[in-house]
Amino acid sequence: MKKTFMVTMLALFAIALLAPFAFAADPAGAPMDPAKLQYYGLATLGCAIGIGLAAAGCGAGMGHGIRGALEGTARNPAVGGKLMTTLIIGLAMIESLAIYALVIVLITFYANPFIK
Repeated sequence: MKKTFMVTMLALFAIALLAPFAFAADPAGAPMDPAKLQYYGLATLGCAIGIGLAAAGCGAGMGHGIRGALEGTARNPAVGGKLMTTLIIGLAMIESLAIYALVIVLITFYANPFIK
């Protein structure tokens, strides 16, 4: 399991750093400046790490919320409906954090002054 995970992570890391070379030409056909290409690869890697951490944190938060709601329903089944309503609102708030992180990552990536 560890070996498969490490090989997968290494392949994704290589793709993130080498992908800019595949798309290095401007629409006019002129090659991109190598210094800008380096920043493009690093920006891609940073954005991937940022959204990955945001998704992992939100997933952990959702798991804790669902666990708490299930434990509360198991202890007192009569309040299951109220807990479900509160749970849905809480999950929506947690998911909004992931969406905010995605928006910030996309703004950071496309407004990067080194790429232009």
